[in-house]
Amino acid sequence: MSDIVKMRVSQAKAKSIEEERNALREVIQEIALLGLWRSKFFEKAAFYGGTALRMLYGLDRFSEDLDFTLLKKTSFLDMNKYLKAVVTELESFGFETSASIKEKSIDSPIQSAFVKVDSYMSFVVVQSRFKSHRDSVIKVKLEIDMDAVPGFETEAKQFFWPQPFSILTCTKPSLMAGKLHATFCRGPRNNVKGRDWYDLLWYVGQGTIPNWSYLENKLRDSGHWQGEFTPEKFCGWAKEVIKDLDVEAAKRDIRRFIKDPDRLSAWSTELFTAAIDRILVCGGA
Repeated sequence: MSDIVKMRVSQAKAKSIEEERNALREVIQEIALLGLWRSKFFEKAAFYGGTALRMLYGLDRFSEDLDFTLLKKTSFLDMNKYLKAVVTELESFGFETSASIKEKSIDSPIQSAFVKVDSYMSFVVVQSRFKSHRDSVIKVKLEIDMDAVPGFETEAKQFFWPQPFSILTCTKPSLMAGKLHATFCRGPRNNVKGRDWYDLLWYVGQGTIPNWSYLENKLRDSGHWQGEFTPEKFCGWAKEVIKDLDVEAAKRDIRRFIKDPDRLSAWSTELFTAAIDRILVCGGA
């Protein structure tokens, strides 16, 4: 395995096997993005979601998946081409890698693929002080939104590891709009994603103003909004949803993605309601 991979993993100074796995996963994610760049994937899609927020904008939690949105809606994308480029790139850095494409559901706009890296061998080669179980893998899921709901804005961002390269990503306001849509439209409330609520608080703390036009388009496209849309109406609806939030379930979901569980001590429905009010204060008009 490349010495620069060993150095990158060691810089994380992991204190547990889970942190070591997260450090390796982030290395795999960065190399996967390099492979996608080589295959000109970013001429068709933009980086999206929690991993984009962590890598490019400083979100302080780990994220498992690589999410993308197509720039234009299409019914077909040659995922084999791009997945092959990712595998080739990872293998060039010494990772034992396999990949697969999940058959797309007719009812879903999301195309998924998986990259799996041998966890046991990776731990051995980077000389980790932790031991991974034999036959264990580190899995990274790639998800592409084929619908390409219009209204998001993009910008180019530079990576400098493992070599300089550039990718296309959604801007922070557009990422926040996507996060608001995901947070309040996931469906059954027993499927609580604490990661959504953590990210929401992060955006509010940053003073980010969501791309309201994109949020409206997302809500209408998914069937969650009819009639007049305004930031005030959306925030009023969001606060009603928060009343039914299982805060403890949200905490359980997010704990393994953060290093300091004490950051969750103030979580409550009152806190999230105040966060929605803060969005309006920052930029509701």
